This record gives sequence, structure tokens and C-alpha cells, in this order.
Amino acid sequence: MSGSIIATRREVADLAGVSEATVSRVMNGVGPIKEETRIRVLDAANQLGYVPSNLARSFARRKSGNIGVVLPYIPKARLFSSYYFSEILSGMGNTVREQGYDLLVLFRSGEDTPEYESFFRMQKVDALVVLGAKDEPGEREALRKLREARHPFIVVNQHFDGENFPEVDVDHEEGSRMAVEHLMDQGYRSIAFLNGPLTYSNSLDRFKGFEKALQQRGLEPDDRLLFEGNFGRRSGYAIGDDIAKRIDEVDAVFVANDRMAVGLLQRLRELLPDQERFPAIVGYDDSDSADICVPPLSSVRVPFYEMGELAARLMLTACEDSSNGAEVFKEHPRYLLQAELIVRDSSKKRTGG
Repeated sequence: MSGSIIATRREVADLAGVSEATVSRVMNGVGPIKEETRIRVLDAANQLGYVPSNLARSFARRKSGNIGVVLPYIPKARLFSSYYFSEILSGMGNTVREQGYDLLVLFRSGEDTPEYESFFRMQKVDALVVLGAKDEPGEREALRKLREARHPFIVVNQHFDGENFPEVDVDHEEGSRMAVEHLMDQGYRSIAFLNGPLTYSNSLDRFKGFEKALQQRGLEPDDRLLFEGNFGRRSGYAIGDDIAKRIDEVDAVFVANDRMAVGLLQRLRELLPDQERFPAIVGYDDSDSADICVPPLSSVRVPFYEMGELAARLMLTACEDSSNGAEVFKEHPRYLLQAELIVRDSSKKRTGG
């Protein structure tokens, strides 16, 4: 058949000697089909160059063809310019497109208990990836409903103690431990910590790593040197005032993400023109801004793109293969990736001080 002519299901059925309904069942993997018949239909389809449309396949499978991804709704926030969200979404998007699916972005409502299950009832999505979740009662309840209904879903970069939700995460405790250990290896001992909100499990994990690194050297966290921001650059900038007031007590700062670290660097440069008093700083994420700020920022590299890829692959498996898809729902299925410390000028030992 000429490459310029699109083969039809009727032509495949005629060549294979079966009905159009049988062709549809074979191509969409639904219903009981004899192996001999399946092979005959596939051979005919290959010979004719027949490819069913994604829309037709979605109808046949009673599926939407969408992998949903839930993002937090933050008014006026530039979520898609955030390194964290853009990297994860890129990893997910590239992976699902390769399998003929689309990525449907959904924003979390302001309700106490999000209605995630409604996305499945309304056939908007075949699987759901939840980003930016907080450990709050309503969030737990919404995820429990998904689990009880056996809907394919996975939580990315958030852990819920005591639950068995499918999760893709990073070992933030170890990443933080490496960062603080590096600072101590450079000779720093009075280390402040600028963390994010404790409603996020990764903030709790980062504190555990911070504390563990200090305790391994016989030290304890100083409550006066513990600060909390909201992961935004402006919060890092604002807390720069508090850290500058205690600069005689601080020789290094570990910051829970790069955006806050960049804001902190900016403010401290304004307040501390004397470079001899400037603290060493290590950020977290290794975002694009880390190696272009002044000085270049040491940071813990988090494989966000790979997290997105893995979450998407797990959801595609759950959608396409019911037998293997059950693996997603095994007891406490937590997929944990590793972080890596990237050392730049911001944390290197000062000379002549």
C-alpha cells in the first residue's frame, strides 16, 4: 500500500479474515483473543501500516489517555519557572509522550480535603501524580480514598509516615548530612540552618540530616541558629537580616533550597561588605542559578528530572499492565533516589582568616 494512504480498520479486518471488532480488541489489548488470531491481525496491521488513533484507543479502553499531575495552587506564583517543578514536569512529560499519553496539569483546590478521586470518576485521568503535597489531615484523607479505590497514583517528593502510599522521593536526610559534613570538613563549626516549612516531609528529613552530621562530630543544633522560610527567594532575602544580626555567632549556613540561598546571598552581600565576616553557604537542589550567582553556590544536586521519569513510568505500568501495575500498591512502595553534593566557591575554606 502507498505510504500516502492511511490504512483503515476495515482493510486490516479483510486481510486478516476477522471482524472489525476483533481488530479493535487486538489493537487495544482488551477482551479474550486466541493467540493465532492476535498474530494474524498484527501481521495484517504491520503489512498495511495500520496504526489506531490515540482517540480511538482511549474510547476502546474506556480511558482518557491522560496522566494527571496535581500542583499546588499558589496565587501569583511562577510555578513553571521553578526549577523544581519544571524539571519534574519535563521528566514526566517526555516519558508519557513516548507512550502516546498526554500530561494533564491540575491545580489543587483550596478545600481542606482535595477531591482527587473525582478526576477518576469524571474520566479526566488514568493515573495521578501528586506534587507539592503537605502533610495535612485533608491531604492524607484524599490520598487514602485513592488507595482504597485502587486508583493508580503516586506522590513525588513527599513522605507520609504511617501510610503506604506509593512514593518517589530522594534521600534528603543523607543529602543534608553530606552538605553539613562538607562544611565541617572545611573547618566551620557554628552552622546555621535555613529550612523550609515543616509541613513538608523533606524539610523534616533535611533537619534530621543536619542534626546527624553535627552529632557525628560531637555537636548539637543551636536553636538560636535555626530559621524557617517558605522556599522562596524573598524569604531567604528577609532572613538575611536575622542572620546578619548574629554574624559573630555564625560561620556557615546550610540552606534547604537554592532559591532561599540566592536570596540570602543577595541580602548578606548588601549587609556585610566585609568579606572576612561573610559566612560559607551551601544550598540544596543544584538549580540553574547555583553556578551563576556570586559566589558560585555549593549545592546538593537532586535528580528532579529522573524523579519525574520514574513516577511517569510507574504510572504508565499501572495503566497499561494490570498484572504488573499491582506492584505500585505493594506495602510501603517507596522509591528512593540519591542526592549528590556539588562543591563550588561559596563553601570553600577561606584563606588568610
